[in-house]
Amino acid sequence: MECVVQGIIETQHVEALEILLQGLCGVRRENLRVHEICLKSGPNLGAVASEVRLICNLEQTEPTWTVRHIGGAMRGAGAEQISVLVRTMVESKASKNVLRLFYALGYKLDHELLRVGFAFHFQRGTQITVTVSSVNKMLQLHATDEAVPVTPGIQLVEVTAPATSENYTEVVAAVSSFCEYLAPLLHLSKPGISTGVVPTAAAAAASLMSDGGGTTL
Repeated sequence: MECVVQGIIETQHVEALEILLQGLCGVRRENLRVHEICLKSGPNLGAVASEVRLICNLEQTEPTWTVRHIGGAMRGAGAEQISVLVRTMVESKASKNVLRLFYALGYKLDHELLRVGFAFHFQRGTQITVTVSSVNKMLQLHATDEAVPVTPGIQLVEVTAPATSENYTEVVAAVSSFCEYLAPLLHLSKPGISTGVVPTAAAAAASLMSDGGGTTL
């Protein structure tokens, strides 16, 4: 399982967000360049549609592939009362022939994206990952060098944390608590719930940029 929230930020404020994250996390950022291929199952694989994502880390000397299957989100009154999405997620490493394998199984290409930006991995009540990236689409199949931004001037921010059925309440609390520190720059909510940019972002970014993150927000 994983807990996740997303938000958007204007590209002009990304440097300020990086300064804030550096101060909060105390770890160095990692460059992010990920090729993501989304596949959907064909009718031969059952009536219920299945979706898998093949993720290739292009930052590594030898690009590595990961298969990620995102299942359903937690439902019920308890799930509606929390601001973090809790969903099932299975991930495993794969060989470079993984795309050919899924095509042979009957999966079809739905879309592909290139995410470029940075990430922070750190411990704060739980293991948390923050990614900040520009989402780009390919004009030609697998042509990552020719990718163009889907939303120019806007970057996606995602906060994720692994969880289990036993500890997800503690993980949700840790993620929610961390997100409060980012509130002056962006609003984070469950994926699919668009909240836009926050009106305080420009002033908060200016404050962070002026003293390198020393200001308490």
